[in-house]
Amino acid sequence: MARYINPVCRLCRRQGEKLFLKGPRCNTPKCAIAKRSFAPGQHGQAKQKLSNYGLQLREKQKVKRMYGILERQFRRYFDIASKSKGVTGRVLLQLLERRLDNLIFRLGLAVSHAQARQIVRHNFIYVNSKRVNIPSYLIDKDDIIEVKAKEKALNKIKENLELSKDRGIPSWLEFEPQKLTARILRLPEKEDIPTSIQEQLIVELYSK
Repeated sequence: MARYINPVCRLCRRQGEKLFLKGPRCNTPKCAIAKRSFAPGQHGQAKQKLSNYGLQLREKQKVKRMYGILERQFRRYFDIASKSKGVTGRVLLQLLERRLDNLIFRLGLAVSHAQARQIVRHNFIYVNSKRVNIPSYLIDKDDIIEVKAKEKALNKIKENLELSKDRGIPSWLEFEPQKLTARILRLPEKEDIPTSIQEQLIVELYSK
């Protein structure tokens, strides 16, 4: 199972905007963007004008890093979206939002996608009463999500809830924080994603 293990703050600096890859730290003066708002590397402070291809590539990299996935898996999602009914870009974003690790992040049970992935991998999440430890598992409408863990892990998850309370719960989810259970009211749409994404640039990039 491949994953990115290098420093993540440089990804935000390369993108030129906060991707909130380190949770609450991103809202503090310790944030890398706040300290050094230029790209990493020897030529990071040089002014660059991106071509159309550069803009498309930057948008794709942004979405990949937001959801914590690598190129091969991202391309697979695009291939599925392109063969599905509906607008390819919107279907792609819906597939990414339906990932189980993203759901855990949206509920506030984790402060970052990386931590959400870890919570899933540690067998703390049950979908429709069945344990699921695959971060890329796609949830569906009316699925019931439960958290079952030992006291130490539960305390950490409740601490995450407190840290993430300002984010709010998306309208496509119904969440009971006392029981740590959630229900999928409907499938997510692009409008439910808090970050602005130009998905058409990604479609244009892969359609060349």
